[in-house]
Amino acid sequence: MLAAAVRLFNTRGYDATSMFDVAESLGITKSTLYHHVSGKEQLLTMAVDRALDGLFEAAEAALREESAATVRLKDLIRRSVLVLADRLEFVTLLLRVRGNTAAEQHALSRRREFDRIVTDLVKQAQAEGGVRADVDPATAARLLFGMVNSLIEWYRPDRGAPESIADTVADLAFDGLRHRA
Repeated sequence: MLAAAVRLFNTRGYDATSMFDVAESLGITKSTLYHHVSGKEQLLTMAVDRALDGLFEAAEAALREESAATVRLKDLIRRSVLVLADRLEFVTLLLRVRGNTAAEQHALSRRREFDRIVTDLVKQAQAEGGVRADVDPATAARLLFGMVNSLIEWYRPDRGAPESIADTVADLAFDGLRHRA
């Protein structure tokens, strides 16, 4: 049920999708759908929480590591790409919310909390000397996740193993494109 709603939200847009549309796509009645959820906003909340929960799990795993902040940051980037690959439609929907409903405002609040975690990790990496200190930590965090989030535009499972793509994104984020002699 949730996957069907997310597909419709991503295809038609949240506002343009009705509960009737979701029920019809599942071959059930609206009353059957309402037996399981209170409405479209609950479906949206469940969907964006699935994406955000994955990102917070990735952050918790990276932060638990007993290693330098730069290593943990690179690991968080890698883990986030894996979350995106695993929950592509959910992350796509998350990145499209704009704050027009209570569910969207809640999602944006959680995204800001995640951004703070990344920014703090960048600050730690800078303090340890593992990341350039001349870059604003919040800007660096946004740019790193701009690269990760761009995958929603082009990533498809047939374009390569998620682990390989995660390694490439993390390596490019920390080593750049320049050939090293």
